[in-house]
Amino acid sequence: MNANLRFHNLSKKNMSFTEVFERIESFIKQNPQAQYRLMIGTDSQVHRKSTRFVTGIVIRREGHGVWACLKKHDVKRRFEHLHEKVSMETWLTEEVAQLFTPEKQERLYNLILPYIDEGSSFTMEGHLDVGKGKRNKTRVYVEEMMARLKVHGMKARVKPDSFVASSYANRYTK
Repeated sequence: MNANLRFHNLSKKNMSFTEVFERIESFIKQNPQAQYRLMIGTDSQVHRKSTRFVTGIVIRREGHGVWACLKKHDVKRRFEHLHEKVSMETWLTEEVAQLFTPEKQERLYNLILPYIDEGSSFTMEGHLDVGKGKRNKTRVYVEEMMARLKVHGMKARVKPDSFVASSYANRYTK
């Protein structure tokens, strides 16, 4: 597990995971009565001599905004095989998800716990850039990648519900 990962968004560069976690905690503290989804997902783009992987972290207050950041991981070779590329995307998502240790997750749950009877909730999701559609080349890997995320206690989401990977992270892979 790499605790030295660096994250950024449009307003802040070079954040440690500790800073990211504090921002997420602060975001929830603003309105602990709401429903929250913490979502992590990775996408990649193969370039001429390298492959860029981007992992996004999004905390969503249902109906009332988000806070997000990402990290880039460049590999100096082309990932030509689809299984290898999808597996690496999943591994990078797992790497970030593991930073949300049980203790950190408990800290987030404890923020909303007093408001559960009022409808407050917190879920953690892993967004995969794979799809089950008949025309989707990644459909043969869906069950394998979903199982890997479920081991970490995450709800695994695939296209079209995996927007952190397929939309947010995708935007920054180019």
